Amino acid sequence: MGTATKELPACPVETTLTLISDKWKVLILRDLLPGTKRFGELKKSIGHVSQKVLTAQLREMEENGLLTRTVYAEVPPRVEYTLTDLGYSLKPILDALWNWGENYKAQNS
Repeated sequence: MGTATKELPACPVETTLTLISDKWKVLILRDLLPGTKRFGELKKSIGHVSQKVLTAQLREMEENGLLTRTVYAEVPPRVEYTLTDLGYSLKPILDALWNWGENYKAQNS
């Protein structure tokens, strides 16, 4: 069951973490920021994530309104994922994480 149907925490930081705290969710967001991707493209770009876990994370993110899933009636079936406006609104947070990580790596290399 997605977070959208549950009561959200009172703290806004906790609410945000509830939606994106999983390692894979942040990487999914990162990889969808440039644009729409198919399932296989996401799995390849993210790396060591199982199909089962990636599917579960994508479903949760869809339930929470962070992305949309489009299924095309083709053989073989084609499924594409795209960030919603709500998902794109997380870009400044991901940019801040990127910048912090770059600074940390520079100081500790």
